[in-house]
Amino acid sequence: MLTGELRNQVDSIWNAFWTGGISNPLEVIEQITYLLFLRRLDDLHTLEERKSATLKRPMERHIFPEGKDPKGRPYADLRWSRFKNFEARDMFTVVGEHVFPFLRTLGGDDSTYAHHMKDARFTIPKAELLAKVVDLIDQVPMEDRDTKGDLYEYMLGKIASAGQNGQFRTPRHLIQLMVELMAPKPNDVVCDPAAGTCGFLVAVGEYLRQKHPEILRDAKLKEHFHQRLFHGFDFDNTMLRIGSMNMLLHGVENPEVVYRDSLSQDHAGEIEKYTLVLANPPFAGSLDYEGTSKDLLEVVKTKKTELLFLAFFLRLLKPGGRAAVIVPDGVLFGSSKAHKELRRMLVEDQKLEAVISLPGGVFRPYAGVSTGILIFTKTNSGGTDHVWFYDMEADGWSLDDKRNPLLPEEKLGVLAAGLTEAEHAKNNLPDVLTRWKAHTTAERQRPRTAQSFCVPKAELVAQGYDLSLNRYKEVVHEAVDHDTPAKILADLKMLEADIQRGLAELEGMLG
Repeated sequence: MLTGELRNQVDSIWNAFWTGGISNPLEVIEQITYLLFLRRLDDLHTLEERKSATLKRPMERHIFPEGKDPKGRPYADLRWSRFKNFEARDMFTVVGEHVFPFLRTLGGDDSTYAHHMKDARFTIPKAELLAKVVDLIDQVPMEDRDTKGDLYEYMLGKIASAGQNGQFRTPRHLIQLMVELMAPKPNDVVCDPAAGTCGFLVAVGEYLRQKHPEILRDAKLKEHFHQRLFHGFDFDNTMLRIGSMNMLLHGVENPEVVYRDSLSQDHAGEIEKYTLVLANPPFAGSLDYEGTSKDLLEVVKTKKTELLFLAFFLRLLKPGGRAAVIVPDGVLFGSSKAHKELRRMLVEDQKLEAVISLPGGVFRPYAGVSTGILIFTKTNSGGTDHVWFYDMEADGWSLDDKRNPLLPEEKLGVLAAGLTEAEHAKNNLPDVLTRWKAHTTAERQRPRTAQSFCVPKAELVAQGYDLSLNRYKEVVHEAVDHDTPAKILADLKMLEADIQRGLAELEGMLG
């Protein structure tokens, strides 16, 4: 958890950026990302120096070369540990005119982080603001993965609260729910084809550290964790930089976070490469057929991005690979030929396991679209038996544009324990996970009036592969005590007599 002091410092720096003329929250995060990367470079160089001194042999790698840069400044001055002590104006000159040009030369480094720094731009407008940001970053204990990860997550939360850029950020508690539902294994190969800030990949890393601590003790598993487990695609270079830094600060050394237009490029090298896909792809867009990958159109001929992404996920997964993805409700019941064919494929050709209906306001204030989570396994040979439906009505936060928490922090999220019935009514997430674990056993016995239930494949087929929960849910009708017909007739006769008497009295008054 971040200390209140660190939070306050982040808030004050955020305000300083805004008053300094940088109002785009992504640009703020981007500039802070560059500085975090610079501090990491200096830490790595220091580590090499210590190793060299301990082993009494020359350094294997000089991140900061010896001598001077092309403008005549000693490379040593470009190190964080050096320039952080400079007077504000000198620091501003060194960072803007020497450090950033140096950053752009690191593209030849084989790390994903260096690759994303090749077009780094320095846009902090004032020396005083730079000094303030450097001072904040210098106070973060970089050896503490939790603190630096939480710091970056807190800053990414600023994107979500800043309006137009919030589409890059899936609520963290929904990400955690999907990761817990899928329960990643140490030998998985995970992909998010619409990675954004890499929230899903970060959550998988944290889950594995907690549930499979052996992953960092076993040399082979550790190497897999740092080099081959995590893969993210995006077509926005700013998001690639931010996402890869998020991974770095959460302790992943070299994830594959790369530029890829998932729907337009061909996918020869990506087909059947991954064992787990987690994603919240863009909704409600459409592409020209000419601009769409031909191998996706072979799966489903459509211009709709949400359907193309589902087809893409099926291409990415190895047989036996699993997916949990967020889709707009239209995917579940749309009547077009492409909608129906994609649902048929999921039910008949693959193994569709769950449809979780999300509350209507989970993506407010950015979008009011109704959404759900699809969980399926790629088999290429069918396997759908029953499909588990869950009607999630509350996620712990208000469903208006403010999205305020409805419960104390310890009662929020998927791992909250011991919720009362009233608390469950405000946070369904723990119940979703509990019931999911029994979706092939006890859940099969639940009535259609319950919050969750199972529907056999034959019924889905009979309904034209409609996957909307309301198609199968039954509403409880409250029992009402009715009078006997004789009593109702007697009451009507008394009412008729009263009316006749009233009319007679009225005529007498008028007469």
